[in-house]
Amino acid sequence: MVFKKTIDVQAAVAIAAGEAIAAKTQGTFGVGGVMLDQHGTVLQSLHNNVIKHGLIFDPTAHGERQLIDWYFAERDKGRALPEPQDITIVTSLDPCCMCSGAILAAGFNVVVAAPDRNAGINHDAAASFDALPEALRPRAQASFSYPAVLGSSSYARESSGAAPKSFFIGKTIAEPTQALCSLVFEATSATTMRLFDTDPPHEQLRDLATLAADHEIVRALKKFYPDALTYRCAPQQPNAGLAPFLRQAMERDAHNGGDGDAVALLDAFGNLLLCMPGRMAQSGIRTAFMETTRTYAQLRYQLMMAADVDQRALLRQYLGHPKNGTFVFARGPDREALSFMNLGAYGSTMEGPLPAANPAQLQYVLPRVTQAELDELCAGLPPLYRDVIGIRPLRVADQALVDALA
Repeated sequence: MVFKKTIDVQAAVAIAAGEAIAAKTQGTFGVGGVMLDQHGTVLQSLHNNVIKHGLIFDPTAHGERQLIDWYFAERDKGRALPEPQDITIVTSLDPCCMCSGAILAAGFNVVVAAPDRNAGINHDAAASFDALPEALRPRAQASFSYPAVLGSSSYARESSGAAPKSFFIGKTIAEPTQALCSLVFEATSATTMRLFDTDPPHEQLRDLATLAADHEIVRALKKFYPDALTYRCAPQQPNAGLAPFLRQAMERDAHNGGDGDAVALLDAFGNLLLCMPGRMAQSGIRTAFMETTRTYAQLRYQLMMAADVDQRALLRQYLGHPKNGTFVFARGPDREALSFMNLGAYGSTMEGPLPAANPAQLQYVLPRVTQAELDELCAGLPPLYRDVIGIRPLRVADQALVDALA
């Protein structure tokens, strides 16, 4: 990699905008970002990779999240990198809830070019970050920068949030560059979101349990998770039979540096597809939910890439969008940054309204806060999560499952 210095906010935003254009060309959300050290050295630049080849590749592959995982992966290899508080991520678009939670959990600084009125953490442009749990707001106010945009059009703005780090000599954004960041995202948002709505409706789905054990779909699933299809419950009603799988993953999560969480994914028929721990020792944001939703998406992607048109249609019937199934968290969300990231990542996985017949798509077993506190937190989320998707985690109804984990 050829290292260069960028000691001007405008120049850094231009790099992020270039990545956003590359994302648009790829056919995914037009968002990009760049990571700088405390001297302005460019460490890495990346763009959104949610969509590849017209298929959902990874719903969590936003630029900021990828940059943070890249950082931890490089440090794991032994590369000497500054601490997160000495690093700045410059992004072309206001971070979503997932990326905001990841940034706050890991401790990075961020400089934002364009607003996102639907999913951005600063969606109301007040820089008070009321979408965050109250304890996280001061951290965002101290690390999220919205530099002034010079000009006289609707893109112009005054600076707000934290001041950009001192190595930035120039601390403003040119109006055309900010407009480019906004327009590239606007040009890709609707078409990309439609790709999340190409799976068949619930009544057209097929039951994986009816396939032979040597069917290619079953074999592929079991490569990712050997215990797949060994548990089944009534749709959307996880019971105590799920406990052994969750417990095993919880133990692995603790061994991997987590707090003993696990997340299971059940399909529309109640079949167990995945039950994953996190990998927090590898990266401080690789929670159990992040691993589960990414694994399922990439399983589907790999199979789709190897399939023709007719085979893809069949795959979508047997491996449907997770909105028709159920995510089951061993430990419920709380008011910390990682839980906020998980809720945002869940929103990025759904990327649209939940089916009316499946309002309990997101369930948890062991609460960390009260249901009323969770409801309050979700009511304060940006409009995409609150009004469109309707995120509302609910505790599992089966007391035997709660007792088995408690």
